[in-house]
Amino acid sequence: MKLVASCALSALAAVAVLVGTQTAALHAADGEVRVLNWKGWGTDEPWAIEAFEKETGLKVVHDYITSFPETFTKLRVNPGYYDVVVLNAAFTQQAAAEGLIQPIDTSTIANFGVLFPDLRDSPELNIDGSNFGVVWMWGGTSVSYNTDVFPEPPTSLEVLWDPKYANRVCWRDDAEDSVRFAALATGQDPDKPADMDKIREKLLALKPQIKALWKSGDEWLKLVSAKECDLSTVWTNNTEAAAVQDKLPISFIVAKEGAIAFRDAMSIAKDAPNVKGAEAFINYMVSVPFYQGWVKVGGAPVSANKEAIEQLPESSLTRTVLAAPEALPRLNFKGPLTDEQRQSYLDLWQEVKASFAQ
Repeated sequence: MKLVASCALSALAAVAVLVGTQTAALHAADGEVRVLNWKGWGTDEPWAIEAFEKETGLKVVHDYITSFPETFTKLRVNPGYYDVVVLNAAFTQQAAAEGLIQPIDTSTIANFGVLFPDLRDSPELNIDGSNFGVVWMWGGTSVSYNTDVFPEPPTSLEVLWDPKYANRVCWRDDAEDSVRFAALATGQDPDKPADMDKIREKLLALKPQIKALWKSGDEWLKLVSAKECDLSTVWTNNTEAAAVQDKLPISFIVAKEGAIAFRDAMSIAKDAPNVKGAEAFINYMVSVPFYQGWVKVGGAPVSANKEAIEQLPESSLTRTVLAAPEALPRLNFKGPLTDEQRQSYLDLWQEVKASFAQ
């Protein structure tokens, strides 16, 4: 409780600086900021909401999604309801093209200038001279390993197919990530693989290796805690949280073939009822104090704020492994997929899972 309280106090002090001059205008605006995001994905941290609400007088109201296609459905059927929308940057262009989000006046985002330029200025977020998303967090899906089993970290994705670890691999049950990992393992572009037959063969070859297919972070953590997994495909922030919070013998690698990376950005919904509130909320979410608070309570990915990364402890896996200069060139940030690609990935993964079940 002391930790959460200290996070809230530091966050509150930061909000006073970040949005204090806008407070009068915010009070005059609509009394809510409505946020569409994944449950437990940063924006609904209780200490952060408490600090933001106390300073601005705005009430933060969340609605949750379980997939990005669901985000699009909610935006289409509820026009003019949401203020802030969290999107993987690979979906921002589609949302803008459909008229579901609106351009952002980045001059209102005081922290915009300290975001990593290559993330901030991505063409996925900047369309025809307008900014449709403020990059917020990034992270990876990589290979985690039990440090008791591996005194030295593995270096290649091929360890997932090593017969020595048969029935000891926990794999994320996700069609897109499965195809992307198999593409990396076969030397192909994970966004535009040229040989889907080779990917099919590679995934089918996983059958003797698989201990479990998992869907949620909680499910994965239970498997790791029960010592069911020597190796996993998993989000890097979950791995760090398991190591730091749960004291589990676990770490992760950025393999020589690469890892999958994502960029999440914050957009403002078209016809948002509280644009000023949305701008203030986004500014707080990309601030150093917010990220420091999230790191302290655990489970944070990588901030797009370069000053926040510089302040991470040197022991942080995020800083020493994922954001290490030698690892960054091997990260493959997810690009947009066509509907046809997405369906073909799903069909292939269903075929592979059917084979696993036989």
